[in-house]
Amino acid sequence: MLVHSKAARRAVHSVFFLLFVPVFALPLLVIVAASFATNWSGALPSGATLTHYQDIVRGDSLDALVTSVLTALAASTAALAAGTWAALAAEKLGRRTRRVLDALFLLPVAVPSVVVGLSLLVAFSRPPFLLNGTPQIVITAHTVLVTAFAYQSVTAALARLDPAYEQSAAGLGARPAYVLWRVKLPLLLPSLTAAIGLCFALSMGELSATMMLYPPDWMPLPVQIFAATDRGSLFAGAALAVVLMATTLLVLLAVSRIRTRATYR
Repeated sequence: MLVHSKAARRAVHSVFFLLFVPVFALPLLVIVAASFATNWSGALPSGATLTHYQDIVRGDSLDALVTSVLTALAASTAALAAGTWAALAAEKLGRRTRRVLDALFLLPVAVPSVVVGLSLLVAFSRPPFLLNGTPQIVITAHTVLVTAFAYQSVTAALARLDPAYEQSAAGLGARPAYVLWRVKLPLLLPSLTAAIGLCFALSMGELSATMMLYPPDWMPLPVQIFAATDRGSLFAGAALAVVLMATTLLVLLAVSRIRTRATYR
């Protein structure tokens, strides 16, 4: 829309496809092709088969997928609650205190996720907070890693929110709690759904911290993908990666529909 000339628009589209296809689309298409392949002797995989997907249905990969979904749901929900609460609290703080709070929430993103995993492993390996070897430590790690994105999304939405709505409700005698639940949060709903979708997608693909923390009975799908490719089962790992991508996309599409309805309600 910012480019009015047809020739300029065609040039922009051409540059976009030249960059998008080899950098983003082609690697994903190769993974999809590899998930149906039995050989890879040339430039592309060959030998079509459904065996890798049949093995997923018959094996324990479905349990790993359910584990990933449950972990992502729990972590994204907790991250959204913590990030929203912190963003609402930071709105009432001074500029310096808000900067400190911003730095604290962004710290897990600024350091490698393996450092976060190690810190949680050390912190929760002794009583009274003994979480090592439990699913809760994996969920905690994912929550710590994705809360910053929820916090930033809600903070940006609050900055764009027109204060007239809140002021009008307060002027009519509404209590602060009523203004929060019936005015402010409904106006933030599109941003909240976007934030939880982003947190869910990031949690579904998290590997580094998970590798340090997961117990044998709580193995998320990214760990199984890494294990499959590490032992040389490249095509089986590709099929697992496709399942992971498809599940994440389906959840994001569902969140997008909720966000669209909330926007035009």
